[in-house]
Amino acid sequence: MSHCSSRALTLLSSVFGACGLLLVGIAVSTDYWLYMEEGTVLPQNQTTEVKMALHAGLWRVCFFAGREKGRCVASEYFLEPEINLVTENTENILKTVRTATPFPMVSLFLVFTAFVISNIGHIRPQRTILAFVSGIFFILSGLSLVVGLVLYISSINDEVMNRPSSSEQYFHYRYGWSFAFAASSFLLKERAGVMSVYLFTKRYAEEEMYRPHPAFYRPRLSDCSDYSGQFLQPEAWRRGRSPSDISSDVSIQMTQNYPPAIKYPDHLHISTSPC
Repeated sequence: MSHCSSRALTLLSSVFGACGLLLVGIAVSTDYWLYMEEGTVLPQNQTTEVKMALHAGLWRVCFFAGREKGRCVASEYFLEPEINLVTENTENILKTVRTATPFPMVSLFLVFTAFVISNIGHIRPQRTILAFVSGIFFILSGLSLVVGLVLYISSINDEVMNRPSSSEQYFHYRYGWSFAFAASSFLLKERAGVMSVYLFTKRYAEEEMYRPHPAFYRPRLSDCSDYSGQFLQPEAWRRGRSPSDISSDVSIQMTQNYPPAIKYPDHLHISTSPC
């Protein structure tokens, strides 16, 4: 990364930030975080019969097998009496995973804010601090998302471990593509945050490199000067005066020392002619 130019870091941070924002937005809005399937094992031929299968997101639960096939309900209403969930553990899983919902939402808000600040900083690169602020927001967004993912996984694992084992029933679960999008978004946002912070350090170093030292400047020499906002370089102070400058000053001084010439009125005319 140390060999990347500022333009390359700007482009990469924008691409990673945009991809991270897109992926977490899709993950939050879709219903394919978790797949669960329950059924019974028939002892005659050791075949399985699916009693219930669903895919769940942060906001909805949709059934694609069993009595409730084709029905989708909001997560806060999945315990309705008419919905037939096979076991209590399945209901507990759908209930406990909701504790992780606020963290992806906070992550989505933070990454959107970081993306806006980052683009403003790219449009106005002289505001170096914006790159640093956007990098911090990208990193915080990734941390918030990974906390939500850890809570989501731990909630499911706790309920699965407490599930009673039975040779006549089976239970399968797996994570869906929405969960994979959220995990990928975490990696992209952290990478965008690191690149934004490094872009800030690179721009700051370039500004310090091309910024002259204050000792090389001197205020204007006279209050009467029309160029009151300009400064002179030290080399101009030490430079000796040329002979032409000295002769010009001497001529000006001699002109000022002579009295002004006497002018006679026009009506006084003294003739020197003998006539």
